[in-house]
Amino acid sequence: MRATNGPVTLKRRKAVKERVSGAWGTKHTSYKIARQTMIRQSVYAFRDRKAKKGDFRRLWNNRINVAVRALGFTYSKFINALKVANIEINRKMLSELAINQHEIFKTLVEKVMKA
Repeated sequence: MRATNGPVTLKRRKAVKERVSGAWGTKHTSYKIARQTMIRQSVYAFRDRKAKKGDFRRLWNNRINVAVRALGFTYSKFINALKVANIEINRKMLSELAINQHEIFKTLVEKVMKA
């Protein structure tokens, strides 16, 4: 008697189709194309997890730059002054201070730039 892998195959194909259910057109209905779509979306996801880190760093740098320029300094001089003053605070926290606690950020900038 011949053994078919019907239930297993159908389950596997159904899982692939569910994973790409948001795709447009044949990409979510045809198994062959759905599998290609799944591979492509995995590549995009891997790439963009890495790119996200740089995107956020650029965002934090821009926020810090705007806040520091409002106080009459430049971003590069401020970052250099932080290093000279031996203050180790990451850009994410500086960005949060600049947006949410502007007075504390202002005192930090003035203290660092005087030194």
